[in-house]
Amino acid sequence: MFIGRKRELDDLEQRYKNGKFEFAVIYGRRRVGKTTLINEFIKDKEAIFYTGIEGNEKENLEGLSKSIYSLSQDFAEASSSFTSYEEALETVFKIAKKRRIVFVIDEYPYIAGSYITLSSILQIIIDKNKDISKMFLILCGSSLSFMENQVLGYKSSLFGRRTCQYKIMPFDFFEIKDYYNKFNNIDLAVIYGITGGIPLYMSLMNDFHSVEENIKRNFLVPNAYLFEEPTNLIKQECRDPSQYNSIIRAIASGSSRMSEICTKTGLDTGLATSYLNKLMSFGIVKREIPFGTDSSRKTIYILKDFMFRFWYRFIPDNLATINRGLADIVYNRIAPHITSFMGSVFEEICKQYLWELNRQGKAAITFTDLGRWWGNDQINKRETEVDIIGTADDKTAFLCECKWTNENVDTGVLDTLIERSKLFSFTNTYLYIFAKTGFTKGCIDKAKEYGKVKLITFDEMVKS
Repeated sequence: MFIGRKRELDDLEQRYKNGKFEFAVIYGRRRVGKTTLINEFIKDKEAIFYTGIEGNEKENLEGLSKSIYSLSQDFAEASSSFTSYEEALETVFKIAKKRRIVFVIDEYPYIAGSYITLSSILQIIIDKNKDISKMFLILCGSSLSFMENQVLGYKSSLFGRRTCQYKIMPFDFFEIKDYYNKFNNIDLAVIYGITGGIPLYMSLMNDFHSVEENIKRNFLVPNAYLFEEPTNLIKQECRDPSQYNSIIRAIASGSSRMSEICTKTGLDTGLATSYLNKLMSFGIVKREIPFGTDSSRKTIYILKDFMFRFWYRFIPDNLATINRGLADIVYNRIAPHITSFMGSVFEEICKQYLWELNRQGKAAITFTDLGRWWGNDQINKRETEVDIIGTADDKTAFLCECKWTNENVDTGVLDTLIERSKLFSFTNTYLYIFAKTGFTKGCIDKAKEYGKVKLITFDEMVKS
């Protein structure tokens, strides 16, 4: 079942209908649904589709040739292969002078890596034909660094040639609601937390089964798809997977600052920085600084990918037990910690909710950015943090606390948020508290008394 991506599909369709030359760049991390999106777009169109392989120049040219020759109406007989990429590409562009053709090269980094002048050749052919061509060219890739630097970057031969670009992101929580019918809201949040909104991982989750059963079936048996998925992805992308794994394990265990990561892994700062940059380019790790500051001294690194967070938190320490087929025992170890794991997931869901309110003009303020803040509480002389801060300008803001607990939120949480709001120089401050379950009467009464406070339950978020 194809869900979501309406904005991207609508835009692609509009561009297709104009009949002019189009060059779309589609990129994003592995498993995020790029190829599925392209297949949905071309399902009713004449298209040439080639997926690059990790092979040499000859192998990729032969594969590309077969894809082009699949347009049998244009060839009396198909030879084994074009003699060069120039000949192959010129042939496709010649066909596209007569009629609309979608020409897709998926996993472009593989084919371009096997023939390093391919982008330059493509640039020359585009420049020669774009004004007379009905070609709809799509280059797609999973290597974010390659696509951003070697295709979209200003030093690339192809710079300035693309007519549109789409960075395909994981689904957010509110998009995955359409995918499942039988999970309740809490279960849906946990499913989002363990899949990270990655379409392939979502497809493995069966809403006829409980969350517990889905975790067991997909993570806690040796032949499950997700049992080795993170390590397989790292092996696929990295030449030295052991070092990348050690960094991810360090971050997952709570080492978030560069000094802590280096101590945990034994790497020097230069090497650790190089590995972290690569992991960030994959969309696995994220660099954060406190919202509203530009201080690199307070930089931390977190796992951006929720599935990676879940896996590295719970699987490595239980590998031996899983390999013995004791999924029930492992789940019983994991279950008491799922609520704490969901804390950061819920914060992300709350951010998504706030952005949607902002889009609809229903937020307390029309904000331009939001993020997490941490720093010194000069009043109480200790480190503190605010889950989410959003700002409209340097005087107007909102502060949010996100509580994923089974108990109703009491007045203490509101009192703390009020105190933390005094750490900032905003003159017009609104407060949000988001709760998994609900609020005590005391908290509700105090919020009304204080004013400028919004108390929102998770169920209310889902229904909105």
